[in-house]
Amino acid sequence: MAVSDQTVVRQPIVRVPGRWPVTGVFFLNGLTLSTYIVRAPSFKEAHHLSDGRFGFAGLLFAVAALACMQFVGPLTARVGARVVLRVTLAVMPLLLAGIAVAPGPWWFTALAPVLGAVHGTTDAAMNTSAVAVERRAGRPVLNGCHAAWSISAVVASLSTAILAHAGVSLAAHLVTAGGLLLAAGLALGPRLPAAGRVGAEAGGAAGPRTGWSGALLVLGLTATALMIYEGAVLGWGGIFLHQERHADLGLAAAAITAYTGGQTGGRLVGDRLTGRWGGNTLFRLGAVIAAGGFAAAVLTPHPVVAVAGFALAGLGSSVLIPLTFSAVGRLRGASTATLISRLTTFTYTGILLGPALIGWAAGHVGLAVTMAALIPLPLIVALAPRPPAHDDPGGVS
Repeated sequence: MAVSDQTVVRQPIVRVPGRWPVTGVFFLNGLTLSTYIVRAPSFKEAHHLSDGRFGFAGLLFAVAALACMQFVGPLTARVGARVVLRVTLAVMPLLLAGIAVAPGPWWFTALAPVLGAVHGTTDAAMNTSAVAVERRAGRPVLNGCHAAWSISAVVASLSTAILAHAGVSLAAHLVTAGGLLLAAGLALGPRLPAAGRVGAEAGGAAGPRTGWSGALLVLGLTATALMIYEGAVLGWGGIFLHQERHADLGLAAAAITAYTGGQTGGRLVGDRLTGRWGGNTLFRLGAVIAAGGFAAAVLTPHPVVAVAGFALAGLGSSVLIPLTFSAVGRLRGASTATLISRLTTFTYTGILLGPALIGWAAGHVGLAVTMAALIPLPLIVALAPRPPAHDDPGGVS
C-alpha cells in the first residue's frame, strides 16, 4: 500500500510554524486518555462494577467517540481546528476529574461516554491540525506528533504506578492531574495555528461535504488493518507469551513495553526518514520490519527473543499510521478536517474490532495459530493497490 508518490526533496532544517503547539495537543490528549485507561482497575474497584457493567461503560465510551467523529470534520472545517481544540482541551481535564469524584456507578457510566465523545473530537481535530501544519510547511511532522502521544502513554503508566505504590487515592490523583492538564491546555490553546480550513478543496468523487471516496476507503481499510495488528500486540501479546511460551508475568508484560518503546523510537526519527526516503519507501520498509519482528515474536519458542521481536515490530509499525494520515490529508474532494475525521472512524473501528476478533478466532483455532495468521498483515497493506494520488505544492514525501 503506497501512501505517497511525491518526489523527495532535501530541505534545510527550518522552523515549522505551529508544529510544537500541535505536538503538545497530541501529548495532552494522550496523557488524559492514558491516565483514564491505566486507572481503569481503580474505577472498577471504587464503584464495585461487575465485568459486564464496566465493559458496557467502555463500549459507550467507544461508541460516543465514533459518533462524534462523524460530525467533527464538517464542524472543524467551518470554525477551524484551533477553536475546537481550545474547547476540548479545557473540557477533557474537567471530565477526567469529574469521573474520579463521581458519587456512584451511574454517574461513572454517564460520564464515560461524554469523555469518549470529547476525546474522539480532539483526536480528529488534532490530526487535522497536524496535517495542515505539514502541508503548509512542506515537510513531514506527523510522526513526531504521534511520537508525543506514545510518550504520553509511557508517562501516564509510570506516574500512575508510582502514585498508586505511594498510596495516592484515585480522586487525589485525577483531580490533580485534571488541574495540571487544564492549565496546560489553556496555555497551549492560544498558540495553536488556525489550520482548520487547509485543504478544503471542492470537487472530485468524494463530494464537498461527505469526504467518502474510493481512495479514502482504501486508506481507511489500511488503517483498520493496521490497528487490528496493533491490537493483537497490545491486547494479546503479553497473554500469548504467558500462555503459549510460559513466560512469567513480568516478562510477558515486557512485550507491551518493548512494542511501545520501539514504536516511540521509530516515530521520533520518522519525519526525518520520510523527508530523506519518501513516504512510499518508508511505508514499505516499515511494513517489512513490522512483519519480520512480529514473526520473530510469534514463531520463536524463546520468550526473551519474542520480546525483542515485539520491539522490532513496534519500530517497523511506528510510521505506518502517521504516513496514512498524511496521505489522507492530501486527497481531494472535501476539507482536510472531513477527510481526517473519516479516517479516525476507521482507526477506532480497528481498535474496537481487533482484540475481539482475535479472541473469537483464538477460541476456535488457538491463540498461537491466530497470532501467526496475522504475520503477513503489514505486508498485505503495503502491497495492496494504491488509490489515485493527488499531490499539491505543500505536500511532503
